Amino acid sequence: MGNKLKAVVVGAVLGVAGAAFAQGTPAAPKADAKAPGKAAGKAPATAGKTEVTWWGHAAFVVKTPGGATLAIDPWLTNPKAPQGATWPEAVDAILVTHGHFDHVGETKALAQKTGAKVYGSFELVNLLGLPEAQAVGANAGGTFTVKDATIHLVEAVHSSSYQADPKAASQYAGAPLGFVIEIANGPTLYHAGDTGAFQSMALIAEQFKPGVALLPIGGHFTMDPAQAAVAAKLLKVKTVVPMHYGTFPALAGTPDALTTELKKTRAATKVLALEPGKATAL
Repeated sequence: MGNKLKAVVVGAVLGVAGAAFAQGTPAAPKADAKAPGKAAGKAPATAGKTEVTWWGHAAFVVKTPGGATLAIDPWLTNPKAPQGATWPEAVDAILVTHGHFDHVGETKALAQKTGAKVYGSFELVNLLGLPEAQAVGANAGGTFTVKDATIHLVEAVHSSSYQADPKAASQYAGAPLGFVIEIANGPTLYHAGDTGAFQSMALIAEQFKPGVALLPIGGHFTMDPAQAAVAAKLLKVKTVVPMHYGTFPALAGTPDALTTELKKTRAATKVLALEPGKATAL
């Protein structure tokens, strides 16, 4: 996300949240993360099911049947985040697709709070300034196991830079990534990160056979609904969870538009639009 447009986005967030943040070091949430409050996704757990909670934008928390808790692109203070919700108390792994502020989000603070390991591109993870024991820098092709979740790093078509200090220049943060998460006795999820549709999504389908794809649909920086429908067809997924839409005016795609575009492809794929803060069993 370029510096000029980032300034526009930050201005939008200031208007919504009334607080400033810097890329990689956003302002603390209105409710103290350590204070008691309404926990996002605190509905009664469904035994033996994988639960996914959308925090708005591209941020998700995934809980597996085997007890793994994964946070993906944890911008937990984004304008769509559930109001007043407390951060996850326990996280085993934080997956960061690329270095832009709206995806790094509160990665470092969440890692410090929970002791979770952070997985992402080698360059980005080195820039975050994490303790060595928590920094797992890798690249597309890497595979890691966290309890009953097997995490595969795959490519994405986007850019990636990181700016820890708003007064300093952005730094190259490695190649952008997506994550395929294979869950034992559960579904295989694909979080695409920020990306356009690309032909190698068919290879992801062949290799990993994901059943659920978390796809950006906002447009401008990523796929719009029409491109996301093409991606869903390449991936051969049964379900698409739309993300990265509605946060800012530029991200104009909608789940309804995605449903319309999927019908044009005659795909059997269904759209599962999540409500921020509500845990959904898969």
